Order: sequence, then structure tokens, then C-alpha cells
Amino acid sequence: MEIATKNSWKTLPMLQPKKVAVSLSLDMKQFNTLRLGVVPAQMEDKWFVYFHNQYIHFHRSWTGNEIYRAKLISDENTYYIDEFWVESNPDRYQMPDEQRAIADLKFHIEYLSNRTINNPVKNAIWGFIVGDALGVPVEFKSRAYLKQNPVSDMTGFGTHGQPAGTWSDDSSLTLCLADELTKGLDFQNIGTSFVRWFDENHWTARGTVFDIGNSTREAILSIKKGVKAISAGSRTENSNGNGALMRILPLLFEVQKIQDSTERYELIKKVSSITHGHIRSVLACFYYLELASFLSADIKSPVPDAYKAANRSLLQLVQKLKIHPKEIALFDRITQGNLASLPESSIHSSGYVIHTLEASIWCLLTSKSYQEAILKAVNLGDDTDTTAAVTGGLAGLYYGFNSIPKEWMSPIARKNDIDDLIKRFSDQYNIAYA
Repeated sequence: MEIATKNSWKTLPMLQPKKVAVSLSLDMKQFNTLRLGVVPAQMEDKWFVYFHNQYIHFHRSWTGNEIYRAKLISDENTYYIDEFWVESNPDRYQMPDEQRAIADLKFHIEYLSNRTINNPVKNAIWGFIVGDALGVPVEFKSRAYLKQNPVSDMTGFGTHGQPAGTWSDDSSLTLCLADELTKGLDFQNIGTSFVRWFDENHWTARGTVFDIGNSTREAILSIKKGVKAISAGSRTENSNGNGALMRILPLLFEVQKIQDSTERYELIKKVSSITHGHIRSVLACFYYLELASFLSADIKSPVPDAYKAANRSLLQLVQKLKIHPKEIALFDRITQGNLASLPESSIHSSGYVIHTLEASIWCLLTSKSYQEAILKAVNLGDDTDTTAAVTGGLAGLYYGFNSIPKEWMSPIARKNDIDDLIKRFSDQYNIAYA
């Protein structure tokens, strides 16, 4: 959900504004959510509302005509409206009596301040981190072991000896990327942020790096030696772990600005190549962000429809780019559209990028809630933190932040720091946060 601005929609000023005496008190939530405004998302949405220079403006969406304008005042800890204007030109609006006009204003305030603010940044990042933390204690445990000892709640210690709520390198590098994007897109700065994580524990959960993939380590060491960030990741076929896929999600909000799929691919390639430059990893990242984009739409389609749309996007891209058939064939189990029908026994959950991509999509397609999807992902075994994190990013986008069990959220490390980053990131991409 984007923050509305004057330029988000067509606007025509009032022809005959009439001032109506009013003094309305607001609470902080009403004040803050009113200021976000609303941009119509479908034909049935009758109003475009935006905040500018202390005034909240209400325009009819079909005509762009301004009907109401109210001044929002914040004075220390009090919030109120002390000016209210109504269009009185009968060709634009049949103005009711003043009391009815005030009642209409109160109705709009109530409606706008009580709506659910869907923030895809919050949905994605929290969905990802919670999945990661759920998987950390059982990383490298076999599927057979987890059949006997299934994960059903947030736990601690285990594989890495970390307290409950500790997230891994997956979330650390995701947060590094998100943090850098709040300052603008700069590939070298992203690479430098990864170095800071490795050397200085930047964006670690509890002040220590306890897990890192070989290809990521080699890329970071190359950056330290002076190699340009976008050239640091190995291009060899045996460097196709899931280290780029596991951190690429924040780039979603950058690629959503780009209409052309080839241009989206080229941007994703640069960011993936900071650690993983082989075309297989880049295509996996491209597919993941295409699916995430369809899942994050304000008007949601069923998950199977988003899956089909992502399949079409990938197939159209590889045709345009004339990708080698050998690489295209590796995505066949996904793009043929039958992934959901495969039994769990045929779904792999290793650190190989294709396995992680397949497993995360399979978990999403074969579940009906965030909780069910994440528990499926963790209990597949092996690379549990990454499979659950990648699944969690998608499930969070689709089911929303409120679908994440509160008891899973409670022990997560650095919640305030993460929330602050989400707010800064949302501001950077003009996404409403409340």
C-alpha cells in the first residue's frame, strides 16, 4: 500500500469551497493513518485521499473533484481538526446541510483510521526472519530425525547453540541489503555492508557470525581484496548454493519499479552476483522475486494463480534472453506447473539453489496458512533455516504480518532495530506504515 501524494491521482480543486465550523479531536492512530491517505486500487474505490501542507484532501476518484478538505493539527500530544471546507458548487456536489457534512467527515475519519494498513515490507521481512529463526536450531538435521522430533514451535540452542529467536546469516545479509537500499541503490555499498557483517558483526542477531556459506565467504574475501562487488561472486557451475536467493527479497521493491523483464533481470543479476554470479542462481532469484511480486499485490489472487504468472514470466524471459536449454530444463519441475502435486519424498531441501526454490514454492502451494507453510519447510530437514526463511518471505507477503504466531515473534532478537529498518525502508519506497 503506497502513501498517497497529490501526484498519485488526478486532482481538481474545489470551485466554491464553503467553510464549515468544526472542532474534532483525534487520537494519535487516527491522525497518523489519515496522513497516509488512500490511492484507489479498483473501480469500486470512490475516494482518493492525500495529505499535503497540513490538509487532508478528499477527491472523488472518478472525476478527481475535491469535495472535502480538513486541516489536521498536531500540538504536543493533542490532535484535532479545526478547519473544514466543503465543495458547494451544485454542478460538482450537492452539499448537504452543515451537520450532515460534519457527519460525513466523521465517517471518513472512522473508515480511514480503522482500515488495515497492509505493508508488504513488514510482511516480507518479518515473515522471512521468523522462518529463519525457527529453522536455526535444527539446521542440518535429517528429515527422518524431524519425522521423529518435529518442530512445532520456536525453540533455541540445538545445532548452533543459539538462544530461541536467533536468526542466521540469511536474515543478516537480507537486512544488510535492506539497510543499504534505504540510502539508494549502490552495488559497492551493498558489498561493503556484507564485509562489515563478516568482519564487524554488522546486522548479526546477537553480535556474532555463526554460519556462512563457502561461496559467500569467498566473495566477501574478494571484495576485501578490492574486487568490485558485482564481480565478486563466482560464475562457476559448482557455486550454485542458495546464498543469493536467501538475501534477495528486499530487492523486490526496487525491481517493482521496472516494467521491462529484461531490465529487471539485469538488476537482479548485479545484486545476485555480489556472491553468486552463475546464471542458475540469477534465474532462481528472478523467479523468486516475480512470484513475490504477484503475491504482494493489494488485490490478491490465489497462490496457484501467482505461481502460474511467475512461471509465464520466467519462460518469457528465457526466450527473450535465449538462455541455454540445459539451464531452462533445471526449472522444469517448477515451470511445468505440477509442483504442488509432487509428494514430499520428491522435494529436496539441501543448500542447492534449485532445491531451495522448489521446496519453498512447494511448501507455499501445499499449505493454507503462514504457520503451516513454515512448519512444512522446517520439517523437510537439512538446510532448515534457509528453506524456512525463503518460504517465510513468500508466506508473509501473502498471508500478512498478523498471520505470524505471536509466540514465534516474541523471542526474536533485535525486534526494535528491525522495526526501525522496516519503517525507514517503507519511507524510501513510499509504502504506508502504521
